[in-house]
Amino acid sequence: MHFDLAETIKSLGYFGVWAIVFAESGLLIGFFLPGDSLLFTAGFVASQGLLNIWVLIIGAFLAAVLGDNVGYATGYRFGRRLFQKEDSRLFHKKHLVTTTEFYHKHGKKTLILARFVPIVRTFAPIIAGVGSMDYRTFMFYNLIGGFLWTFGITLLGFLLGNSLPAEQLDKYLLPIIGLIVVVSLIPSILHIIKENKNK
Repeated sequence: MHFDLAETIKSLGYFGVWAIVFAESGLLIGFFLPGDSLLFTAGFVASQGLLNIWVLIIGAFLAAVLGDNVGYATGYRFGRRLFQKEDSRLFHKKHLVTTTEFYHKHGKKTLILARFVPIVRTFAPIIAGVGSMDYRTFMFYNLIGGFLWTFGITLLGFLLGNSLPAEQLDKYLLPIIGLIVVVSLIPSILHIIKENKNK
């Protein structure tokens, strides 16, 4: 079965895109969702006049910030229980541990950097809540990270879509999405390699 992300976005519309951004940013089950490629492709779709780019971006930004707030609240209220939780099909404690290590290495910047790293993106606000990070500090970095991620990646897709001839759009979209997925996974792959070497 062929999965066409662009066609899916056209079907989902604004609220579908925003719901996925919210889920990936704030819900534990959202770590497997395709945030980077979703925003890029949504921007690409907007370049074809099927979505309004500014409505799309502002909504995605609000969804990302709100999602992180839900993640922070989850970590703040249920943090210790999360670390004691047994692994299940959707929840793996190792994601929390990996994000904690990332957080210790990069500090508050994690809330900005994590936006561009799958899995870490979902768990970073939870770890901030677990560590009882000052909420105003959390919100400051949350706003910056959410802005750079949603505006940057969505506008990239929009500008690229506008720069390519209409007949070549389908030819380049899939390879570019594949490249984004690979690039976004590099930090996680490097972390796994480093962890295996240390063992």
